[in-house]
Amino acid sequence: MKILALGVLLAVCASLAAGETTGGQAVEPSFNPARAMQYTRQVVGFGTRPIGSANHKKLQSYILAHLKGVEIAEDAFTAETPEGKFPVRNLIAKFPGSKDGIIVIAGHYDTNYPLRNTGYVGANDGASSTAILLELANQLRGKKRDGYSVWLVWTDAEEAVKQWSAADSLYGTRHLADLWQKDGTLKRIKALIVEDMIADADLNIEHEMGSTPWLEALIFQAATELGYQSHFFARSISVEDDHLPFLQKGVPSADMIDLDYGYNDVFHHTPQDTLDKISAKSLEISGKVIMKVIELLDHDVRPTVKD
Repeated sequence: MKILALGVLLAVCASLAAGETTGGQAVEPSFNPARAMQYTRQVVGFGTRPIGSANHKKLQSYILAHLKGVEIAEDAFTAETPEGKFPVRNLIAKFPGSKDGIIVIAGHYDTNYPLRNTGYVGANDGASSTAILLELANQLRGKKRDGYSVWLVWTDAEEAVKQWSAADSLYGTRHLADLWQKDGTLKRIKALIVEDMIADADLNIEHEMGSTPWLEALIFQAATELGYQSHFFARSISVEDDHLPFLQKGVPSADMIDLDYGYNDVFHHTPQDTLDKISAKSLEISGKVIMKVIELLDHDVRPTVKD
């Protein structure tokens, strides 16, 4: 399975390298890495932020304060978990466009619950995804969009409360996918991208084998046009993340994730996930690639993926 997926990936990369891009010199998307890094520091400054905690609620208020003047929707509910009931709150910022359809960019803002008493702050896993969305909001607010509407979603309760399983994980996105299926939103989504753990100083975004192939190819195309292809798709993995509930309901979805955080992923889900392990440059690469993907989607670019 990995060899087959890698073969497909190499075919996509080869076609893009041969010139199957949008043509011309890529325009550098606007994204402020210093500001994104400052947001990451501020989020980390709240301390550990698992669901149900006071710090988690403070972070919700921080995010909403940042989005003042933006159209906001919330998906709030009570999750039944192996450790009891917890309030869950997905936050959605909507930036309307002139075209009929929605591009969703999502990332989780909670931190690992089992590590709540260890001093774990999730600089990369939780804070960076939150910060990227905050800076994307800066770039989108107050501007007339000629493309599709963009919805930024701070997803909640991505982390397992006890031990990762289909029932104990992805609480926020499982609920949101069901809600959007019922109200018809899913049919309007052109593409959904989850960004998770995207600030590792040694950034290597993996090819996620379960993601929608053409959307993965579009991410690589965006990275290539910006000159960042060396940070993308050197390795193929299969991972359950917040894109999964939408993927399972037929929404074109992809997961932008660097799951090799430190040698053999040594920093992931440990108290060593701290600010000194991440960089503003990695935030810049991730943020600009996302902005470029939005631009390509606005122009209905859809790479052909060879079998």
